[in-house]
Parts: sequence; structure tokens; C-alpha cells
Amino acid sequence: MNRSVRLAVDVGGTFTDIVLITEDGVTTAKVPTTESDQSDGVLAGIETACEDAGVDPSDVDQFRHAMTVATNALLEEDGARTALVTTAGFGDVLKIGRQDRPDLYDHSARKPDPLVPAARRFEVDERALPDRIEQGVSSETLEEIVDVVEQSDAESVAISFLHAYAHPENEREVAERLREQTDVPVAASHETLAAFREYERTATTVADAYVRPVIDRYLGRFEGKATERGLPSPRVMQSNGGIADAATVRTNAVTTALSGPAAGVVGASLFDPETHDGIITFDMGGTSSDVSLVRDGMVEETTEADVGDHPVRVPMVDIETVGAGGGSVAWVDAGGALRVGPRSAGAEPGPACYGRGGTEPTVTDANLALGYLGTDTELGDGLTLDETAARNALEEITDGAELGAITDVARGIYRVANATMARTIRRVTVERGHDPREFALIAFGGAGPMHAVALADRLDIGTVVVPRANGVLSALGLLAADERHDEIQTHRAALADVDISTIEDRYTAMTETVLAETSSPDEATIGRGADLRYAGQSHELTVSVPDPFDAETVADRFGRVHEQTRGYRLDDEPIELINLRVTSTIEGTPPDISHEGSIDAQTGTREAHFDGVCRETAIYDRDRLSPGTDVAGPVIFEGGESTVVLPPDWRASVDERGTLTMEATR
Repeated sequence: MNRSVRLAVDVGGTFTDIVLITEDGVTTAKVPTTESDQSDGVLAGIETACEDAGVDPSDVDQFRHAMTVATNALLEEDGARTALVTTAGFGDVLKIGRQDRPDLYDHSARKPDPLVPAARRFEVDERALPDRIEQGVSSETLEEIVDVVEQSDAESVAISFLHAYAHPENEREVAERLREQTDVPVAASHETLAAFREYERTATTVADAYVRPVIDRYLGRFEGKATERGLPSPRVMQSNGGIADAATVRTNAVTTALSGPAAGVVGASLFDPETHDGIITFDMGGTSSDVSLVRDGMVEETTEADVGDHPVRVPMVDIETVGAGGGSVAWVDAGGALRVGPRSAGAEPGPACYGRGGTEPTVTDANLALGYLGTDTELGDGLTLDETAARNALEEITDGAELGAITDVARGIYRVANATMARTIRRVTVERGHDPREFALIAFGGAGPMHAVALADRLDIGTVVVPRANGVLSALGLLAADERHDEIQTHRAALADVDISTIEDRYTAMTETVLAETSSPDEATIGRGADLRYAGQSHELTVSVPDPFDAETVADRFGRVHEQTRGYRLDDEPIELINLRVTSTIEGTPPDISHEGSIDAQTGTREAHFDGVCRETAIYDRDRLSPGTDVAGPVIFEGGESTVVLPPDWRASVDERGTLTMEATR
């Protein structure tokens, strides 16, 4: 799989990042995301990168793409008009949910509205039990379903019948009839998530149906434009950190719900210093910040994620997201306290300092006022900063709230944003039993390296790593990602009493399913797993499963994982087998990255504020730093993608890949 020209594009909330790798090296580009049609910004960025690298788009051999189409549709709730066909008596499962409160102590808190309103939830007389079909679907009912769906003006349909994870015959029959007699996309729960728990299975299937037409339109439109330019069809990043072809994700769109953030974690894992327990990945962009863990070289995963207010129970990279980014707007609440985010200025108009009509103060405006950014700092696509506009925006919030001098307000915004992001890092470390001091922090994204060391100081983390292509690391991660396909199926039994032949038959059928989705089955590696729990527990843990299945080995692995995750194991307690999992993987080819630099990388100095003290600070051109360089802070490293802030009491060194490793010296 050695490609001569490899292209990756990651669409973020504010910027679209491009990495192009040729035999001559790595070319990167960063252009504003086009909100009305993301494909316009993607193509503009590709043309910029190709021009800089001296290649034609038709020369590209491999093209990989991460996008926010599904994410935005779920967060902004502007997906397709979706209908739900479900078992009689279960039409309100989406509304009822788990009956938990959004806020335990807020009596006025309301649950979010479901993605499918009551008027488009249709109930069917059918019934499956966990062990059999009790009542089938009559031919008259099938015709009625077709009629009501057509009359509903739905753009997509989700089907979720009771116990269809175990006996999908009724659900399959309805799905086939709708596909035969209508043009509406159909998502069936036994295809989307063949796992028990009625609410989560239904919600995930609805989410898939909700975003499928949006994904299909985007990829169809984009593939047409790409073909005109000679580009190959893109392979798309999924939420599980693996790549799939465009045709696969167009029919299983919910798997792209965290496409871009997952690529960033994969990219960060390429720079694990291997001298710590693992790494904390910190991706701060223009709209939000994403935090995840990589331990023992393995990306942490979950099947318990929510996107916005909606459960999505497909395998995902375990990422915590907070609305704190470079474009996050600062404001003063009713009590006079300074707040930052979650609302963002986005790409248009963007922060006030962008000079595009924005007037509200943002984190980026604060960084400019503090000297971390300069008026000659380029943020991508030739964008330079207007300090006067930034100070005017900061002055308005200063005057309105009587908060003091502009630099004091800017420092307050910086600190509040950092406090918000530090809480997010604690959620994935301290609250899960991990000591952040034992991890290295890998910072990337357009704004991450400006805040990384300040966050490390808050959390007593002694090492911060900033890869050379940190501003476009999610795009770089796309090129390193494996191809991956997942299958899950509920199989509930006491582990001590499982029928090994039945288990093996299930695994064989699931393996055939994932291999049918794999581009080159002969190259694939098959991984088998199972979800287990102690009897009486309500949540499961996933462990790897040997081939052939051995209950004693599985029990021991579960005990060790349970002890590592929850602090104890109960060797005398019966264990329940809940779900079987199969994954097919084709290992990716990480790009080779090298860096030479030059002798003189310092470009000047400027005043910057550290802990309330204004200091004359050296400015270095990040791209000109030679391997072996070692400098003490305060220093600011500037590059075309992002800016790195090295405060006093920290040192930075550069390796042969151009990676900055910053370590505390206090």
C-alpha cells in the first residue's frame, strides 16, 4: 500500500485541514470551512495543497476524508424528516427514554424532543420474544405501513421492533417491503445495532435514518465534484477510528457521528513518547475541544456515547467534547461572572480579529491581546489578525462589566477557557481512576498548542508533546488509520453454561458479515470480543475472546478488566455473557515524517503576558527549527497551522520528525 500521492481532508467547525504526502514530503493547508456546503471548502483546500506541492488533483492515488456532516445534523437537529415504525405499544419509547432527569435538582429541566415527532411514529401489530416469533406481520399490515409512510412525507424510515436483535424476521420483512415499494432510505435496527436495550437500539437506528439522507447527499454531491477533478472516491473515517469506503457509510451513516475527532486521536497516537502510562490527546479547534486517552498504545473506545442529546450506541473512540475553542465567545452572566462559550463565532464571521465582521470577544481575540498571537501571525489561508478589532471587542465587555484593563480581561478569558478544558481532562483521567501526572499531553488543533502547557500546569502534567503537523493532525491521522468494520449481536447466557458450538456458529456468521464489507478480505485480521457483566450488574465490559471460545479464559480476562476498570473483581460471582463482537481490520500505513530545519529559526521578539507579567518573548519559526534544538521559555513557536506557547519554567526540544517535546523545569 505504498502510495506515491496520498491525500487526507478533515472538516472542522471553523477550518478545513488538508495533508498531502508525495515522494518529496508533506504539504499541509488550512482553509475556512464553508458552512453552506462543506464540499466547496474541501475542494478549495485540495486545490491549494496540490498547487503548493506541484501536483495535479488527478495525480492523487489515495484519498481519505473526515467530516462533520452527521455530527452537525445531530447537534443542530436539521437532519432528514424521519418516520419510526415500531411494535404496537412502543411508539413512545423515544420520548420516555430511561426516565432519568437531565438535571437531578432542576425541577424545570426538560428532556430534549426526540428526533421523530409523535405524528411520524407508527405502530405495527407484531410480536417477537427473545426466543421466537409470536406474531408475524400480515400482508394487509405491510400495505398499510407502505401507505402511512408515503403519506407522512418522510425522507427516511427507521424500523425498530421489540426483540428484533434476537429474531429479526418481522423487521426484515417490513424493511424489504418498504425498500421495494418506496424510494425512502430504510434503517432497520437488526442491521444498525443488533443488541438488546430497546431505547438505545431504537435511538441509534433513528439517528442512522436521520443522518443517512444528509450523508448520502453530501457524499453524492462531493464525489461528483471530485470525479470532475480526477480525484478518486474518498474513503471515510468512522467514529471507531477506522476507515470505510463511501458506499458503506452511505448506508450506515451513524458510524460517522464522530468522524473528525476520531481521526485526531489516531493521529496523536503516532506520537506517543512511550515513556509514560499513556497519552492524553487534546484537540482544540475553533469551536470545541476534544479530549481522549491512549493507553498501552491502544485508543480508548466506548459504546455508550451521546452526540448532542441523542444516544448513539455504535463503537466509537471514547472522546469527551466541550464547547471551548478559539472562536468561543466570552460573555458576562447575570451575576457579573466572566464566562466563555459554549457559543462560538464559527468560521463566519469568526473572531473579531479575523476582520470579517465579527464584533464579539473570543478566545482568539484574548490570545492576540496577550501577545501569544501577533498581527503578522498567519492562521491559515493567508489570514492575518486585526489587533484593533480584537481590542475593541474586548473593550466592550470590559466597559460593560467593569472588569479592569483589556489585558486583565484577556487573561481572564484565557484562564476561564483553560479551567473548562482542565475539567474535561479530569473527566477522562481522575474520574476514571487515572492519574494525569503519569500521562503525557499531546496537543494539536489550531488552538491547542497555545493552551496546552497552561493546562499541564493546572494538572501537574510534566510533559507536553506537539507534533510538527499539529494544526492538521486529524488529517494526518486519516492517512494512518486502519480500515475497520464492526458487528455486534446480543447473545445472553450464563458464561458457565454457554453452548460453545452455538457461540462459534454466531462468530462465524458475524465474521462473514464484516468480511463482506471489507475491501480486501484476504488481508484482514479478525478480532473477536464479548460484553460481560457480573450477575445483577446493569453495565457490561468488553474483553477479547480467544478462537476457539474458552469460557475459563474469558472469565479470567473479564475479571482482570473489571479490576483494572472498577477496582475489584469477584471470582466467585457468576458472570453473564451479553453481546458478541467481531471486528475486521486491515492495518494502515502511517506516513513517513522527517524534518530538517535550519540554523537560524528565531524571527524576532514581542511582548507577551505570563501570569500577569509582560515579558519580552522570543519568536521562532517552527518550520525552521533544527532537530536537536533545545530552548528555555518564554518562547513562542509560530507556524502556518498553529502557534505553540512555551512559558517560563518550561523547556522545549525538537526531534528528527520536528516534534516539540516540552517539559517542566520547576
